[in-house]
Amino acid sequence: MSNRAETLKQIMDESQRHYAAYVLFNQALADHLRIHSTDLQCVALLDVESGPVSTGEIARLTGLTPGSATRLVDRLEKAGLVVRHPDPADRRRALVALAPSARERIGAAWELPGRAFGEVLEQYSDAELTVIADYLRRAAEVGRAQADRLARES
Repeated sequence: MSNRAETLKQIMDESQRHYAAYVLFNQALADHLRIHSTDLQCVALLDVESGPVSTGEIARLTGLTPGSATRLVDRLEKAGLVVRHPDPADRRRALVALAPSARERIGAAWELPGRAFGEVLEQYSDAELTVIADYLRRAAEVGRAQADRLARES
């Protein structure tokens, strides 16, 4: 096997390990916060969005059905993690955003793990970080596209 083939196999193997470890971490953090792992994933996705999103967009981001996404938002609102705002473009629709208290609550729980992940990243040069960020963005796009494909084929 060539050096490139070996490296590509190592990346694929480590990607599987990373995914499994991150699923375990996500579940442990959700348990620590006493919320469902899907709820935590939704909160994390809302945290990286540039602004409030519709429930339909939450369904798209999470892969849930529209009805399940509505129930998820209801749960998160009841837990004080999100707030609904009227959509200025369509008063019949609500937009969902993280509640300020959610950022504090999740941020406090994320402080130690975030520092640990940050220490790993500090070991890379700026050029290497650019490649890592590019790979993660592209891999996420492929993951979403493949999830869509599989859902259509089911």
